[in-house]
Amino acid sequence: MTTLTDIVIEDPRWEEVGLDALAEDAALKALEYLGFSVEGYEIAILACDDARIAELNAEFRDKPTPTNVLSWPSYDLAPDEDGVTPHPPPPPDTMMGESLGDIAIAYDTCLREADAVGKDIADHVTHLIVHGVLHLLGYDHVRDRDATLMEGLETKILGKMGIADPYRG
Repeated sequence: MTTLTDIVIEDPRWEEVGLDALAEDAALKALEYLGFSVEGYEIAILACDDARIAELNAEFRDKPTPTNVLSWPSYDLAPDEDGVTPHPPPPPDTMMGESLGDIAIAYDTCLREADAVGKDIADHVTHLIVHGVLHLLGYDHVRDRDATLMEGLETKILGKMGIADPYRG
């Protein structure tokens, strides 16, 4: 079996969290839950700190502040109608690999958020990787029904992984 995630670790604190294994498992579980093949797809993940993600957030979203996770889908799969399942990605190219997109995740913000609500950082990071993968697959949370759909999927995927609903205290 090939590896789905290609991780670049800029901040070595991510190694202590075991991001390689967490991200791979979260991405695999998200694709499997949605019924997509995991063979032939690729997702690039940048494991960085708050300073780096603030730069990326400023460059791509005009928000010069840190955030927990950012994603850049390779394809526009979003549906036009609020609350509708996104379009599927193209079939994977098993010879060359089909990129679903890129995700960046910030250690400092993730740790702060996990500590603030008393969650295990590994569970919080797993949630954010699932969240990022869903964004790569065309899910979003700007419109109300889209948010309900996306949050419901996150909860179900995480539940199958033994992680509590992140949207309930």
